[in-house]
Amino acid sequence: MAIEVRIPTILRNLTGDAKAVEGEGSSLGELITDLDKRHPGLQERLVDDGKLRRFINVYLNDEDVRFLGGLEAPVADGDTVTILPAVAGGMR
Repeated sequence: MAIEVRIPTILRNLTGDAKAVEGEGSSLGELITDLDKRHPGLQERLVDDGKLRRFINVYLNDEDVRFLGGLEAPVADGDTVTILPAVAGGMR
């Protein structure tokens, strides 16, 4: 069994338009590294200077990973990771 990662529309060009992909690792950082091997370019869109990019939200089983240890958050087979770009803007 692997870890399911749900991919937002804006990043699907890196996954062959797949809405979800599978990866492996014992931490979120290892999972992202594994995903980047399978889908090059994904890591640079998610991680900057050893941390999750500011405007990328990542959830592990519906919990914000920033409160679970960020890239050090442990992941396991059967977990679901959801990547969501932050949404901002609007009218004044």
